[in-house]
Amino acid sequence: MKLLKINSLIFALIIPAGLFAQNERQATGFSLQDCIDYALKNNKEVLNTDLDKGIAKAQVGETTADGLPQINLDADVTNNYRVRRSIVDASNFDPTAPEGTEVEIAFGLQYEGNAGLNLRQMVFDGSYFVGLRAARTFKELSEKDHIKSKIDVVDAVTKAYYVTLVSQDRYDLLKVTLKRYDTLLNETSILYENGFAEKIEVNRVKVLVNNTRISVKNAEEVLRSSYDLLKFQMGYPVRQPISLADKISDIIFEYKQQEVADFDYSDRIEYSQLLTNRQLAELQRKNNQVQYLPKIDLFANFGYNTGTNLSDQLFDFNDRWLNNGNVGLAINVPVFDGLRKKYKIQQDKLQIQQIDNQISLLKDNIDLEINQAQNQLRVNIENLEAQRENMELSKEVYDVAKIKYTEGVGANTEVLDATTDYREAENNYYEALYNALIGKVELERVLGKLLK
Repeated sequence: MKLLKINSLIFALIIPAGLFAQNERQATGFSLQDCIDYALKNNKEVLNTDLDKGIAKAQVGETTADGLPQINLDADVTNNYRVRRSIVDASNFDPTAPEGTEVEIAFGLQYEGNAGLNLRQMVFDGSYFVGLRAARTFKELSEKDHIKSKIDVVDAVTKAYYVTLVSQDRYDLLKVTLKRYDTLLNETSILYENGFAEKIEVNRVKVLVNNTRISVKNAEEVLRSSYDLLKFQMGYPVRQPISLADKISDIIFEYKQQEVADFDYSDRIEYSQLLTNRQLAELQRKNNQVQYLPKIDLFANFGYNTGTNLSDQLFDFNDRWLNNGNVGLAINVPVFDGLRKKYKIQQDKLQIQQIDNQISLLKDNIDLEINQAQNQLRVNIENLEAQRENMELSKEVYDVAKIKYTEGVGANTEVLDATTDYREAENNYYEALYNALIGKVELERVLGKLLK
């Protein structure tokens, strides 16, 4: 009872601590790395490829079992309710019988029993050893497939995270913009009431406010969809709320040129997968080649048998069951199969050449992807800086136009034009921001740096 109380106390202390840690993360928000870590443990695709690894490991054990002793115990009891009979010449058994006299003779008894232990051990089979290596190579391929699925998940989660950040930032800015336009509408209405503005000026600002309010609602829907997509990619409950900890201002877009210079094709999992597929093709060719070699098995059998016409004597193990046994060596030597193996080996060689071509093509594609991703990210970063500057300048123009208008030295159309330019600059900025973020992820992907 004392031990039970201690265990209960420990359990009571540990569980709330775990819940507190989880609640604290939900309160402070998920960083990008938090989302990636969560997805690698909960995404269904990753979980399934992890199960494939277990299946491949079990297949290695299955193949290994073929080379171990195979032992079987057989037993059967037969009731020959009508014993098989044959017609024979009676003179073969009875010299006094006239030649040509035929009689029916039953061969066997009504009840028969057999029990035996059979053992077979492979001594040599070239296909077994090649198959064992192939099973292990297939297990290695399943592990690489698992890594590939993890990379795909990291890619999807990272992009979804960045999209959500952009959507959140744009939504927050639109809400601030809407408040600013509401203030402008209120000020314009006051000017109109005091005779310093026309009704059409108020209406123009109202249109602007209404359009912005619609934009806010649309941005809110986009933001909600972005969060749902991120949760889906993570394997996170869609109906459970989630908040993000990272800020766009903390993201570093620049990359080190040395990372590109240090790139090796083996950093790309697709390249590694092709190399493993080539190993499997080579093993398939070797498997067809060893088919020309003989197969040798050692076998041993030991058992008992009996027979009787009386059912109560069938299980008289002391007197009626007779033992038997044998040992031997079985050799199977292939002689001629119509050149089947020759043509299968030719197919294997051609398939290996195809994989070699695929490897060469993949290397060319990787080089192209790296150059394009590198150049595109540089262009995206330059465009982002330009659009950020444009947005800041447009805001200054808007602020000046608004001040001039409220002081009575500027026109309403000037404010609306500045507003339109500012809104367009905002849209251009967020589009450039999105492109820069996606370009950053793409460069990390083609360099094989996503899964750290």
